Amino acid sequence: MVRRHLALALLVALVGMASGCGAVSTASPTHSSKVVVLYAGSLVQLMEQSLGPAFDRASGDHFQGYAGGSVALANEVKGRLVRADIFISAEPSVNQSLTGRGNGNWVSWYATFAQAPLVLGYNPKSQFANLFRTEPWYQVLKTPGLLLGRTDPTLDPKGVLTIDVVEREAALLGQPGLVSQILGPAENPAQIFPEQELVGRLLAGQLDAGFFYQNEAVQAKIPYVTLPAAVDLAARYTVTELRGAPDPAAAAAFITFLYSARGQALMRASGLTPLTPSLSGAPSAVPAGLRHLFGP
Repeated sequence: MVRRHLALALLVALVGMASGCGAVSTASPTHSSKVVVLYAGSLVQLMEQSLGPAFDRASGDHFQGYAGGSVALANEVKGRLVRADIFISAEPSVNQSLTGRGNGNWVSWYATFAQAPLVLGYNPKSQFANLFRTEPWYQVLKTPGLLLGRTDPTLDPKGVLTIDVVEREAALLGQPGLVSQILGPAENPAQIFPEQELVGRLLAGQLDAGFFYQNEAVQAKIPYVTLPAAVDLAARYTVTELRGAPDPAAAAAFITFLYSARGQALMRASGLTPLTPSLSGAPSAVPAGLRHLFGP
């Protein structure tokens, strides 16, 4: 982990040194530079295979992304282990850990841009696959031998939502023991994996099922069970430019593209629902080139 952090910090530092200056337009670029984006691991396929490459083509700049649990990425920013232009979280409240003098003033504003419900995905080749099609999801997850994957609730908002969903279902059924039967302890090492690895592990047959956001399941073509409305919870993705961004112009170009018609179309195709921006923080804190996105 230390080696990864050092390598990541060195790479991002080099990106900062290589960044150019001047105005960036997604329509007619005047220079080429890198925009370094730290993003929630549930957006890997969208960022690396769809939105990132589309941004490169539209702007002439280069998207450089790093995925991870939102809380884990925020901790790396706070600990000065990474230097980046943009931070994208799957939970608005994570931004608060980077807001204010005591937290380094890394974030002074942030805005929502999309959401996706939590779903239960399963491997279609699993011996338990047919049960997910015919039985209540919570019953299937209690089946002996079933391998379930989820993310760390201390590092990733999806891990917290997973526990919340199971607790809500347990309360509705009047079965308080359901939580331990399905999840074991909150930080169960047999179930917890890095967010950016969970899809790959399920597709590789290492897991029978896992909790994902709908966009992850859609993009990876993972069959999934939609959770009942009474227990339904969702990710709400936010974006912000970090203090000291190496290339503010490239950051502004990327955020503008994210909210553009093309960016929103790519999000819809990936299973996300674009949201009307909801701004947190003082409007005056938003860079001048982005204020038009959030109203007068």
